[in-house]
Amino acid sequence: MAAAQQITDALIQESIANAMQAVCRTLLRQDAPLVDRVPTAEYEADPLKFQLIGNVGFAGDANGMVYLCMSDDFATYAVGTILGMSDSEVKFHGLEVVKDAIGEVTNMTVGGFKNALCDVGFPCKLTLPTIVTGHNLTVATLRGTARHIFRFTCATHVVVADIQFKTD
Repeated sequence: MAAAQQITDALIQESIANAMQAVCRTLLRQDAPLVDRVPTAEYEADPLKFQLIGNVGFAGDANGMVYLCMSDDFATYAVGTILGMSDSEVKFHGLEVVKDAIGEVTNMTVGGFKNALCDVGFPCKLTLPTIVTGHNLTVATLRGTARHIFRFTCATHVVVADIQFKTD
């Protein structure tokens, strides 16, 4: 199927903003407004540091990766809200419950983004979610990709969507 239109910056921004909003409203009962788009050069010069990054790839007529970058505090808040647990219960149950719930948040968000691409003529499929935890984590630009970085807020927390499209 030939693509009905190009994948523009506006399409990318609208698609990820709608996906983030839908997932946060559904799972967290919170709005997740887009705060700003972060210029790639600015981000690479002084990257935001995170403790948890979820990512899901997409492959087909459009190829790339979406990384959702967040703090431990946001991850704990999100897991507690989704599963009806207190912060202490989330911590008691450990990293596996965090990885499972944030994996689902990431998968649903990237799924919404991917569906928007499919709707305009770029059918693609998703990879399984991967969750990485640590201290001062950043995402590097993948070779041969165009990078689009968006900052959102949800329940006073910052969440960054870092989208990298294969260009060659």
